[in-house]
Amino acid sequence: MSYVDMGTLASCFDLPENMAITSVHPTALTLTIDLACSDPTACCPLCHQPSERVHSRYSRKVADVPCGGRRVLLLLTVRKYICHTGDCPRSIFTERLPELVQSYARMTNRLRQWIEAIGRATSGEVGARLAEHLGMCISPTTILRRLMALFTPPVGTVSVLGIDDWSFRRGRKFGTILVDLTTHAIIDLLPDRNAETTTAWMRLHPEIEIVSRDRGEDYAAAARAGAPQAIQCADRFHLAKNLTEIVEEILARCRAEIRQASKPVDAASAQPDGEHAQQTVTSLGEGPAPDSPAGSAHLAHHAERLDRYQQLVELRNEGLMTKEIARRLDMAERTVRYWLKRGISYGNADSRRKEGKRIDPYMAYVTERWNQGEHNGLTLFRELQTQGYRGSPRTVYRFLEVLRGYPASLQGRAEHAQTLSETPLQQFAAHQAVWLFVREHSDLDETEQAELASIRQASPTANTVYELTQDFMRMLRHREGERLDTWLENVRNSQIGELQRMVRSIERDKAAVLAGLTLSHSNGVVEGKVHKLKFLKRMGYGRAGFALLRQRVLHAL
Repeated sequence: MSYVDMGTLASCFDLPENMAITSVHPTALTLTIDLACSDPTACCPLCHQPSERVHSRYSRKVADVPCGGRRVLLLLTVRKYICHTGDCPRSIFTERLPELVQSYARMTNRLRQWIEAIGRATSGEVGARLAEHLGMCISPTTILRRLMALFTPPVGTVSVLGIDDWSFRRGRKFGTILVDLTTHAIIDLLPDRNAETTTAWMRLHPEIEIVSRDRGEDYAAAARAGAPQAIQCADRFHLAKNLTEIVEEILARCRAEIRQASKPVDAASAQPDGEHAQQTVTSLGEGPAPDSPAGSAHLAHHAERLDRYQQLVELRNEGLMTKEIARRLDMAERTVRYWLKRGISYGNADSRRKEGKRIDPYMAYVTERWNQGEHNGLTLFRELQTQGYRGSPRTVYRFLEVLRGYPASLQGRAEHAQTLSETPLQQFAAHQAVWLFVREHSDLDETEQAELASIRQASPTANTVYELTQDFMRMLRHREGERLDTWLENVRNSQIGELQRMVRSIERDKAAVLAGLTLSHSNGVVEGKVHKLKFLKRMGYGRAGFALLRQRVLHAL
């Protein structure tokens, strides 16, 4: 079309008032708009003096935001002017259009803002696919480049700082997240969790009054060196978590005592045959012979694991928390917790026991089919699968081998398992019972209260631990930090070794623990921000480096 009234179309495309549309060229996929500036003069960018003398004109193609699903291209007719100032180093200059497009840019300001918003909300690849659906032809590289070009303002005043670590690679490489607990905003990311890096950051902010952190020594040392004027506040969640781990460790130690206290007489008399049969099921094919090459390698591997386990126990006895032990031994924190609770075993005994137990509910059926004359392991395995069995065929074969050698005892065990139900204490598991100890008594239902009472009655140690645990949790929930010294003295008098470790750990960090049990600040907000960071990191499939990840976190929508 020819000339189009500026007041009609320019307002539709939301263009600056000084831009006039001269023509529009629509196609099926694109919309090309010819534009020109209507200002009679332009200012020199160096001397800032206006000039009305036009030297020449040239065309400039700029991408704009889509319209109706079509790509929009602006063909700008740009004028060059002659500068009148005699001593100005630039005699000819091009008119600037800052409200529409920046110098040398290939896209308008608003299109750049759209791309930045897409990059802040998505990753490069996903953002490019989304932009294509919106009518923009943008590459992933362009999105990431615009995201990296975003200006990050300097950190302002921070009075209450929350700090925690996060993992680039779980258990291997860590960074640090810093959160303003007053505004609940992420203010910075650090590329590691070393005390030196955190100390240097804190020294730039002498206004910090409170530092909320976990129980790790690195951040404690950083706060002492970088913000000596600040009050360190140990996070209550981590205090409760440390106590929960120790209580579970104690209950695991008392497991045999608790189970024995409620064992029925008929179960005790029937145990030898069943125990012998179960041991037979799980002992067949336990591993290579020790005198074989494979057995020698197996023994060497076990010796290495045993050495690491001994180092782990020594560090635990020194009062170190699981996270610090995992860092020093270069192990996963989950493995450290597992070894502390259950120790280590030779070979894969634990997995064999677990696999062997899967057939327990089906022993009666297999024994009955065996007595009927069905001795084919594969047939029996398929029959068990239809009944919900999720174990392996090898476990079924092992059980059949036991039936060949001990038919009477196994049949007795199967009938016994079918007619005798275990009491809750016989099913006692430390990782489940620990929650009865840390929750408030009023939050437990009648069944849980009865189970808790049975556990406390069965083990004097468990009873003492329950009273100390409840006292600490009340102190934590109601911010009664003034009772900390009394609680520590009661723990010392209890003579329970695992709790003594916690006392030594608290004594080393007593001021921070006391603040955590008194002040309202905690790391709950920081933990939530860590989850957000993980979400953003995984959107990039782990390919984002620290610089890009930092930009995405600090500028996330």
